Amino acid sequence: MNSMYKQLMQLPLFQGVSTEQITSLVEKLPFHFLKYRNGEQILQAGESCTHIKFIVSGRVCLETPFTHLRVTLRQLLSTPHVLAAEYLFGRETAYPYTAVADGACGILQLLKSDYIKMINSDKVFLFNILNYLSSGSQRSVSTLASTSDGSVAERLAQVVDSLTIAGATDISMRYKQKDLCTLLGTQRTTLVATLDRLKDQEIVDYDSNELRILDLNALLEQNRQKK
Repeated sequence: MNSMYKQLMQLPLFQGVSTEQITSLVEKLPFHFLKYRNGEQILQAGESCTHIKFIVSGRVCLETPFTHLRVTLRQLLSTPHVLAAEYLFGRETAYPYTAVADGACGILQLLKSDYIKMINSDKVFLFNILNYLSSGSQRSVSTLASTSDGSVAERLAQVVDSLTIAGATDISMRYKQKDLCTLLGTQRTTLVATLDRLKDQEIVDYDSNELRILDLNALLEQNRQKK
């Protein structure tokens, strides 16, 4: 139980809960610890979010597709992240991305109704999920409010920032150049010139079908520097 408690306590939505409370919940609720091999799918974009899922070991690759465009944002998450908790409730309850094991990984899974029971059992769980949801929504507002001149670099930064989860690594975009131009509202020559500049600054690296973010913070500073 001690090892399980330590594993659960590192999860963001469990922090601050007592050992006794965790022990009681494990006895009452079905905590499913699932193991995935490299490349195995954990969840599919568009699939209904009926469970809350936590990464308890290893890493997970998330791929977010853009509807009607051949553009996909890719990022890696590791322990102790939660997967798409904001889609468990609300009007939109379908996963926005596909999650695949990047190497062997472990997932803790709880049915939505069981997670609601958990929230009702202790206010700490309620405060944790409220803080998680609030932080995400405030970050989205901050991203939009930081708009300055609407340059291609700024629009790229906004797209990446809005879809990237805090703590994610190995962020990249796979694309058809025509569709990336459509997404960013620009012409091919302007896109290439912008990416060349960002590459020279070692902020990104790119080729004909993939853009890799080397320095996320520097990319996000693109619009702030103009103010």
